Amino acid sequence: MASLYVGDLHADITEAMLFEKFSAIGPVLSIRVCRDVISRRSLGYAYVNFQQPADAERVLDSMNFDLIKGRPIRIMWSQRDPSLRKSGVGNVFIKNLDKSIDNKAMYDTFSAFGNILSCKVAQDETGASKGYGFVHFETEEAANLSIDKVNGMLLNEKKVFVGRFIPRKEREKELGEKARLYTNVYVKNFGDELNDESLYEMFKVFGEITSHSVMTKDAKSRGFGFVAFESADAAEEAVKALNGKKLGDDKTLYVGRAQKKYERQLELKRKFEQIKIERMSRYQGVNLYVKNLDDSIDDERLRKEFTPFGTITSAKVMLEDGRSKGFGFVCFSAAEEATKAVTEMNGRIVGSKPLYVALAQKKEDRKAHLASQYTQRMNNMRMQQMGQIFQPGSAGGYFVPTIPQPQRFYGPAITPIRTTPRWANQPQVRQNVAQNAAGYPNMVASGTQYRPGVARGQQVPAGAQNPSAALRNSARPITGQQAAGQIQPGRGLNAPVTQRGAPNYKYTQNMRNPPQSVPMPVQPTAQQAVVVKGQEPLTASMLAAAQPAEQKQMLGERLFPLIESMYPALAGKITGMLLEIDNSELLHMLEHNESLKSKVEEAVAVLHVHQQKSTNPKIGE
Repeated sequence: MASLYVGDLHADITEAMLFEKFSAIGPVLSIRVCRDVISRRSLGYAYVNFQQPADAERVLDSMNFDLIKGRPIRIMWSQRDPSLRKSGVGNVFIKNLDKSIDNKAMYDTFSAFGNILSCKVAQDETGASKGYGFVHFETEEAANLSIDKVNGMLLNEKKVFVGRFIPRKEREKELGEKARLYTNVYVKNFGDELNDESLYEMFKVFGEITSHSVMTKDAKSRGFGFVAFESADAAEEAVKALNGKKLGDDKTLYVGRAQKKYERQLELKRKFEQIKIERMSRYQGVNLYVKNLDDSIDDERLRKEFTPFGTITSAKVMLEDGRSKGFGFVCFSAAEEATKAVTEMNGRIVGSKPLYVALAQKKEDRKAHLASQYTQRMNNMRMQQMGQIFQPGSAGGYFVPTIPQPQRFYGPAITPIRTTPRWANQPQVRQNVAQNAAGYPNMVASGTQYRPGVARGQQVPAGAQNPSAALRNSARPITGQQAAGQIQPGRGLNAPVTQRGAPNYKYTQNMRNPPQSVPMPVQPTAQQAVVVKGQEPLTASMLAAAQPAEQKQMLGERLFPLIESMYPALAGKITGMLLEIDNSELLHMLEHNESLKSKVEEAVAVLHVHQQKSTNPKIGE
């Protein structure tokens, strides 16, 4: 037992702060502050592992409830086995606590009866006491002793209740049994038409009444009251006879079992959860979540866009202060219709933005899905970065071959080793490799040129019906050899690099000391990143780790704000056209604003010509 649980931590507390505090007692093996998987925010508790159990025990005795960042920390032994907590052995429940009693005061009160494993006063969102708490003793004998001694005592002028902790399932079962046997009846919705006497006269016909009262405020009836019968049968008969009875012209009497507040809360919670489950099962597979909506789209426009795919039972755009929140829901009558709508509408531009359409999910399922996606993406990025570091000749490093060792054998005649490079432009090839070491294709260095696209005002041929296709055709690369009309001497960049100074003969298999080539350590270089204001920096490894559809989404998110600053009204259409171009060209445009501006101008020209042709079919004939 050298592991401690540290709870009630401030959100800003880090492992370094805890290490600085606890290492003063003894050597610390490890400290871990538990955090949310996605947001990485502290969950308010941590685990501290010491080398010696004596050090952990000394921390528990001397530092429990110490202040860190103005908040007392709660230390207890780390219980790895949850069955000890769930069994309820040695667990005590205390209620009717004064608001001034905190964790330390309750720990001091109950520590006299035995060793305490954990002690906690329940708190609300503001940190104020809820008036009840729990104490978990090491033994059942200590728990029973505390119940005998403290139950009914006055703590800060309030009489507290101390009893055995009952798990929730057992409590709910107990409440269900009590619901069948009750004597106290709750009556409401009678306004000021009943007082104590008339209430008694109304209910006395069903059996002996022990007490009755109409609740008042400033001597005026509050419209509800209570009637307590001597027998449960009389109370049940009164509920059956009077519940729903008309009282006057506009009042309907409600008569039911009187419940405590927490009983009513449990019943309402159970009822709403059942309604939620039924609603989710009813709309499973037919309810669609639609986001990235244009501000001009309302409920009617949303319904109109999805009507061709089937019968719509509801279509709603979420609003806040009368303005669209950018997402909504569309519910179909059949799952087949919803599936077809997702296939056809996801990615389609409506208004000025491409829609995102998917089946609606519960919040818990969506968070779990996003967490698994994030974990998988991070693992892929780590694996790819490790591959770039340890792979010889990769973009992140360089490879230097070694000169072969002289061989100690005698043969007939040895061909002299070439002392000059085989090709005259060898240094130029190595320079091109270095220029492309950043991970992105360098079109200038490799001799690649781009065919100019459709210029502003130029007419599109008659066969170009799709403006996106026209723009995509304008981005097809042609090699420098084709542009020059002749083959350039030397080798391409993808050809293997021959070691300079290598012999031009082969060694036999039975030679004694074959030459060895030892690569130099690979030197990783920092990856270049595309930085767009308001977006996360995009690196080549992030893009490579994503799926093809996600790659287009990541590039589109960074292209859209840049294009919107140039042509706000056409930003959505231009972005959709540019996303059909190869990813390497899109990266080049993000890095070089001139290239992006040129391609956007081409897209605008294509859209204008296409619009003119659609209004006047004779253009281009």
